[in-house]
Amino acid sequence: MRKRELQVRRLGRFGYDDGLRLQKALETSVIENRTTDHLLLLEHPHTYTLGRRGKSDGILASREMLAKIGAEVFETNRGGKVTYHGIGQIVGYPIIDLSAGRKDVHRYVREVEETLIRTMDDFGIEAFRIEGLTGVHTTDGKVAAIGVHIKRWVTTHGFALNVNTDLSYFDHIIACEGEPVTSMERLLDREISLSEVEDRLIENFTQVFDFDNVSELENAVSAA
Repeated sequence: MRKRELQVRRLGRFGYDDGLRLQKALETSVIENRTTDHLLLLEHPHTYTLGRRGKSDGILASREMLAKIGAEVFETNRGGKVTYHGIGQIVGYPIIDLSAGRKDVHRYVREVEETLIRTMDDFGIEAFRIEGLTGVHTTDGKVAAIGVHIKRWVTTHGFALNVNTDLSYFDHIIACEGEPVTSMERLLDREISLSEVEDRLIENFTQVFDFDNVSELENAVSAA
């Protein structure tokens, strides 16, 4: 069995459409080569996305309001309904090959949840799953959303973790199943370093998905 290689890119503030293009390029590379997997960590400008089960009426804001709050809307091929991406939130896009003994979509989602739950525990936050729902929850509300797409057993899209997120942006949508949302900042009553959270996400992702070798790409914005 080949060693599992993970390449991590910390992209910082990154446009949603640019993120889609980079995911597509890496997806093609992984499908063709099946050698190196990828994890993108980034922060999008204010964006609302509709998943495959999402409907436009899940976005409550008018065009005028969207312009006022500086938010764009994108339709995507990920699972799930409507969600928000924005400043102060860490978005993670794993582009990984599940074909080598991991062909189980439910297992994949549970392992992404496990990565996030462990990361919350690292910061003293008790987080958990709720049966029948996707994502990671706390007693104060949902702290991370998950929506994935899988092509030829290669994953795209991923998770959105509310770190220092302005939660008022969720007021303009019916998020996922309509459950309340929260953030690490609200739960801990202090602003959190995004890079510190990224460090823990990388470590936990590596452990949960059993990667043998992990590297970070310094020229992070370069294509596949």
